[in-house]
Formats: sequence, structure tokens, C-alpha cells
Amino acid sequence: MKFRKIMTLLAAATLVLGMASVSAQAADLRVGVEGAYPPFSWKESDGTLKGFDIEIAEAICAEMKRKCVLIEQDWDGMIPALLAKKFDTIIASMSITEERKKRVNFSDKYYNTPAKFVAKKGSGLEISKSGLKGKRIGLQRGTTHQCFMEKMYPDTELVLYGTQDEVFQDLAIGRIDAQFSDSIAADDGFLKTDAGKDFEFTGGDQHDEACHGPGAGMTVRKQDDSLRMDLNKAIKGIRDNGVYQKINAKYFEFDIFGG
Repeated sequence: MKFRKIMTLLAAATLVLGMASVSAQAADLRVGVEGAYPPFSWKESDGTLKGFDIEIAEAICAEMKRKCVLIEQDWDGMIPALLAKKFDTIIASMSITEERKKRVNFSDKYYNTPAKFVAKKGSGLEISKSGLKGKRIGLQRGTTHQCFMEKMYPDTELVLYGTQDEVFQDLAIGRIDAQFSDSIAADDGFLKTDAGKDFEFTGGDQHDEACHGPGAGMTVRKQDDSLRMDLNKAIKGIRDNGVYQKINAKYFEFDIFGG
């Protein structure tokens, strides 16, 4: 009798654990996104989130067989919100850097594009320490680009903004001499618009490994290493099955995954 009771209890425990495992696998994946960084993310007039990051997030969730719950967050508060468990991961063009890795962990990269300056056509702006001395350069606060400018061009006057759109707005009306950002964001979000028709890239690609890192990754809390590994598998999965390439082609004319 005792043996039968023990076996019944073990069977019940196994069933509960199995159901918990299925439930964990099927749990929603809460993803922190910005919604203010075209073409990677933006918000339509009806509030719908669009962009490369948004579609990649949805593809990652589908590959992991989990439902995506997109949670908007201002850039400045991204990592604090992740640590406060407002969401489970960040998919918002966040560059993998050693400084950030002191607080959080990252998946493998899911894209890597260079940074560039944008200035008025014919401005003659020289991208050098002497050429940028005293110039007003606009960029988004708390980004790898701020790290780069403070390190490489310490004598510039940095004008910091909460969103990239605000940078472009002030550049267009002449409040800053140039802006510094991801080249894709600058091209699609500004140069290809009416507001950017009188502006151009200048100075070529800019990169510093310590500031910019190897590319953009998906951010997780340090204790969530199993999630990080699942994200890595999902990135590889959507690269292998062609889903990544289909999303890429909707927004860009080349593979932004990088070498």
C-alpha cells in the first residue's frame, strides 16, 4: 500500500513539473523597445509599432514559440527598466559594450552598422580634433556615440537629446553644426526625407571598439543566462531559415548583419 501511494505521489509530482515546464516555455516574452529610432523602430499615427527591430523581435519570439509583448521605453531608462523586471529583454539597437556588460548581458549580435557624421552640404566641416573644436555636435544621450565623441573629440560642444528625431530636427533648423549617429538611422531617418535634402554624410565611417563594440545585441539580466542562450539560438535560427533576410530586405539594400 505504501509503495502504491509513493508511486502515485511521484506521478502527480512529475505531471505538475511537466505542466510547469510547458507553461514556462509558452510564457510571454516581454520585449523592451524604443519606438523612436527609424528605420529600426517608430510608431504610426494609430500607435502601431513598426521597424526592423520590431519585426526582428516578433521573429525571435516566433522562433522561440513564445508570444511577444512589446513594451515601449524611453532610451535613457532602458537598462534600469530591464533590471527592475519591467521586461525580459531589450531589442532596441543596443550596442554590445564592455561598460554595459558590467550591468547586463547580451546575446550575440543581430546587426552591425557603422556610425557617421551628417552636416550641411558644402559646410566644409573637417572631421578632426581641430576641425570639430568648438563645434556643436548633436547626438542621442546615453549612446555609444556619446562615448565615442567624448573619447575622440573632447573639445567639441556636445548637444545631447533624448531621441534621435530631436537631433535631426535641430540639425535641420541649424541649431547644431552636425550630428553623429548610426549611419542607417541617419540615412533612412533623415537624409532620405525632405528635411535632410540639403545635408550629407561627411568624414566616412567612424568606429572605436571600446565604445561601439561588435554590434547590436539583445540585452538580458545577468542571472537570465538561459534566456540569453535561447536568444542566440533564435538569432541563428532566423538567419538559417531566411526569415532574417526577408525582414532585412524590407528595410535595407544590403545585409546589415555585418561581417
